[in-house]
Amino acid sequence: MVEAFINRIATAAPPHDVHETFLAFGRQMLKDDRRRLALFDRMAERSGISHRYSFLAPGGDGAAVDRDGFYRLGSFPDTAARMKKFEVFAPALAVEAAEKLLADEDRSRITHVIVTSCTGLAAPGIDLALIEACGLKPSVERTMVGFMGCYAAINALKLARHIVRSEPKSRVLAVNLELCTLHLQETVNLEEILSFLLFADGCAAALISADPTGVEISSFKAALVPDTREMIRWHIGRQGFDMILSGGVPGAIRHALVNSRDDILGGANDIELWAVHPGGRTVLDAVEEAFMLDSTALSASRSVLNDYGNMSSGTVMFVLDRIMRAAGKGQRGCAMSFGPGLVAETMMFRTAA
Repeated sequence: MVEAFINRIATAAPPHDVHETFLAFGRQMLKDDRRRLALFDRMAERSGISHRYSFLAPGGDGAAVDRDGFYRLGSFPDTAARMKKFEVFAPALAVEAAEKLLADEDRSRITHVIVTSCTGLAAPGIDLALIEACGLKPSVERTMVGFMGCYAAINALKLARHIVRSEPKSRVLAVNLELCTLHLQETVNLEEILSFLLFADGCAAALISADPTGVEISSFKAALVPDTREMIRWHIGRQGFDMILSGGVPGAIRHALVNSRDDILGGANDIELWAVHPGGRTVLDAVEEAFMLDSTALSASRSVLNDYGNMSSGTVMFVLDRIMRAAGKGQRGCAMSFGPGLVAETMMFRTAA
């Protein structure tokens, strides 16, 4: 059986660092509630995040969050306005990441395009924009994986592996694109405000083929956690997409991974590389505890969290990119992401010899 390899990954983020701007906005929504402001500041300080990027430029006039006034207190945009922004900015970011990836590639050999996104919808979409802007063949097969949340990249890799194993000459371009800052909400709900301590915009592009370079994709496992469907919710509302992220998520993840540990790892005890989606500092702490890892095992995940925040589906690919650039030959690894369900999607891999 032919095996599939992630040959390489390229990443892109918008130019505007909005982390401090978004923190100030969160404080402004909490107004003079000292108790909740103190909790917000404590959570921000412990978040493990220093930078987050957005297509929105900071520099509002006090009532506006951003320079162009897209988010203005008392007059936040409706979903239609947000989707118009997605149509403008999402294809450009996807093309930027894909161009980095394909710089030295014979583009006529790309046979499939897979795109994941849960933060915007438009047709014709990102898949066709990639074909046109990157000079891919019009006959390329296209698949959109929508609204799966942070674990969508693992499912895209799963699909790419099926394609390569059934059609060994295939070369799959997989793109994970999210504009999370499209969905900032004006709210006084502390849990909702805290969720926007995390999210940011970003895009990852990967090439998957039978060429034995990069990392070999070994196997996949999904762990569905019973009675947790209310913990992560992502619904289309009148004013953007409404995210609910329960504070109970890290504990549920830890419990699920402890119970599924042997099934996920297949009995392996020589895992050296951990590409874990940094859904937040406490999520990484939960994984570390569940697998009894040392304090350096998730360093790539923690550095991506610090540098970019949570970019939903693309984030685990940012982590895997850093790991691939530093890893030695023949090392075994485990990648995992978490999302609505609550589900942990996992992938075992090995760096090429």
